[in-house]
Amino acid sequence: MSRTLFPVGHLTKAEVRERARRLGLRTADKPDSQDVCFISKTGGREVFLGKRIPFRRANVVDEGGNSVGAVDAVEMITIGQRRGLGLPGGSPKQFVLDVDVERAVVVVGDESRLATSTVHVDGVTWSHEPPPLGGDVLVQASAHGTAQPAIVESADRGEFVVRWLEPQRRVAPGQSVVLYDPTNRFVLGGGTAR
Repeated sequence: MSRTLFPVGHLTKAEVRERARRLGLRTADKPDSQDVCFISKTGGREVFLGKRIPFRRANVVDEGGNSVGAVDAVEMITIGQRRGLGLPGGSPKQFVLDVDVERAVVVVGDESRLATSTVHVDGVTWSHEPPPLGGDVLVQASAHGTAQPAIVESADRGEFVVRWLEPQRRVAPGQSVVLYDPTNRFVLGGGTAR
C-alpha cells in the first residue's frame, strides 16, 4: 500500500466526471454500475452459480422449528430475503432470519427480528490504521444503502466490531462492511461480515 498511487484519490466522483467531460471522454456520463459485470441479466446469479456449485433443496421453518415451506436452492437464499421462499399466500410477511447451508434449513420470521445493534467483521484491511475505540464512524453494509453512524467497539488486526447508534437490519455473513470517517469522505477500512 505504501507504494500505491491513486492519481484521482483526492477528487470526488463528481470532480472526476467533470474532468472526463472536459477531456471529451465517453465515460463521463456513463451510469454507475451496481451489478456484478460478469453475471448476465438473462440468466442472473442463479444460472451463474448453478454452473459452478450444486444446489440443494432446503426446508423453510418458523422460529419454533415448524416447517412452513421449502426452497429449491439454499445457496440462493440470504438474510432479509422475503420473496421466493415457497411460503403460502395470504400469510403475514416473513423474512429470512437465518440460513444454515450445512443443514439445509432456512429460518423465517417477522421483519422486526432482523434489527441488530452490532456487526462483527473479519478479514479487515485498514487504509491506514484502525480508528480509535469508541470513535465515531459511518458504516455501510449495502451497495444500495447509505452509511450509518456507529462507534468502533473493538478493532484488532483482522477484525472489528461496530455498534450502530440506531439499530440496523442485520448484515448477511459474507457481505462487505466498509467504515468511513464521520464526514463520509474517506474510507478507513473494510472487511466481511461474520
